[in-house]
Amino acid sequence: MTSALTDRTFAAVLFDNDGTLIDSTEAVRRSWVAWAIEHHVDPFSLQGFHGVPAAAIVAAVLPDGDQGDALARIVAIEESDTVGVVALPGATEALAVLGQSAAIATSATRNLALARLEAAGVGIPEVVVSADDITRGKPDPEPYLLAAQRLGVDPAQCLVVEDAPSGLTSGRAAGCATLGVVSTHGAHDLDADLVVPDLSHVEFVIESHGVRLRMR
Repeated sequence: MTSALTDRTFAAVLFDNDGTLIDSTEAVRRSWVAWAIEHHVDPFSLQGFHGVPAAAIVAAVLPDGDQGDALARIVAIEESDTVGVVALPGATEALAVLGQSAAIATSATRNLALARLEAAGVGIPEVVVSADDITRGKPDPEPYLLAAQRLGVDPAQCLVVEDAPSGLTSGRAAGCATLGVVSTHGAHDLDADLVVPDLSHVEFVIESHGVRLRMR
């Protein structure tokens, strides 16, 4: 399985954000529990939605409510709470090495993604695809297809790095190779070309023909 990725080069590496580059678990939990209480939603009904855009979560758990106001409210709550958001191992180094060969495709809004990246002290690549940019979120391939398009590269020449099954499905559907990191899900839940504990277990190397992945 390792050789499927380490024996080739990539035009770019496309990262998910929450759970892949940064740990925002507690901030996410606090925000959604507060939102659920406000909207008389059972917080336990929110389980299993990691990696899914907020609009889709709201639609699923509040089908008969005012979804526009409810979505605006969770966005406001999340953007105001970045306490405890930190970079995951290897994330800062990976983005620094990759430079313009990296992009982020997140299910969060752009303002929320940037707020969390800044709070974590992670470098922000030029291309950040957010929920504001797409009409169909993960597991649809649109986020990663758009990230590759904005970088000017073929999705088939890209590596997607994800922590969530829905994100890996999105990456595969876009035609990308996939690297799973274990943070929000167990390794057995991640259907990827390669699964590692976190990004400190791999190294990205810029070569003349692209980016190569090495194991540490």
